[in-house]
Amino acid sequence: MKVTTVKVITILSILASGLWLAGLGMTIKDQFFHGAVSPVKESHLGETANDKKERFYLVALGDSLTRGTGDESGKGYVGYVLDELKGKTKQPISMANLAIKGQRSAGLVKQLQQIEVRRQLQQADVILMTIGGNDLFQGGETLSHFSIDRINKAKVDYLQNLDTIFKTIRTVNPQAIVFYIGLYNPFNDLRDAKTTSAIVRQWNFDSAEIAARYPNIIAVPTFDLFELHVNDYLYSDKFHPNKEGYKRIGERVASLITLTKEEGK
Repeated sequence: MKVTTVKVITILSILASGLWLAGLGMTIKDQFFHGAVSPVKESHLGETANDKKERFYLVALGDSLTRGTGDESGKGYVGYVLDELKGKTKQPISMANLAIKGQRSAGLVKQLQQIEVRRQLQQADVILMTIGGNDLFQGGETLSHFSIDRINKAKVDYLQNLDTIFKTIRTVNPQAIVFYIGLYNPFNDLRDAKTTSAIVRQWNFDSAEIAARYPNIIAVPTFDLFELHVNDYLYSDKFHPNKEGYKRIGERVASLITLTKEEGK
């Protein structure tokens, strides 16, 4: 009787684990890798026609992290960056969020060929960008069909695209400061945390090496912000940041931005 009970419990545990992984995969696909829509969200804070030449212009590119998926306030890290900057200056600040939910690096390469996107980039003083999470986690398949060879192949393609992205941005706008925001590990509390953390750290390192080839492109780490208490800063999908997670990213990015256009007027 005891043996039978143990077998039943074991089977139920396996089924529950399988259902959890399946549910996680579906959630990730829906929330992070969903087919892309590209609304341009532009904000002009206190700007008048006379202020146009003196405004500080910020453009955001990338995926659902830059769109702010998971933040119930709707701000995302871009919104918190704006909040921090408004506390530093009275000059008008404008922002266009061009990020697309579900975007991979190949999609951003194509997006940067669009005339309107280039027009926005030409005006930018600062460019914020997240990209690569979709390339790495591949709609949840990286977890469900784990393969180092597959990840390495994806990274080769991604790094080529990232180099093209940075090269294009520098061609369109040689002066703007670009903040490329690195990945964190949302699976830091799971059984294979050491493996996934090592993969994310190497992914970030290789991305930062590409960024270092170009002037005024800064790789901003986020891995450490989530490492110790990851679940405190994740949305209910256990993948995207929640309000507090985005706020931590936003505060770090904002601390690196210097307002140079008549600061404090």
